[in-house]
Amino acid sequence: MAMNAGELARELEELIAALDRRVPRVEQAGETAIARDAAALRAKAFSRLAELATNPTAGPEPDKRKP
Repeated sequence: MAMNAGELARELEELIAALDRRVPRVEQAGETAIARDAAALRAKAFSRLAELATNPTAGPEPDKRKP
């Protein structure tokens, strides 16, 4: 299902909010890597959101997992 730029922006904002709500549990194994990956994902989401704000007709990127 195709998503327009406005829908994508809302999804990215929800993702960022969810990542912001997450509290790292440093006592758990692997948590450092999870927190690092979450921070990287958050940065990518912000970058894509800024890209959409600059060029709202850009829309979603194609799914690179599909042949």
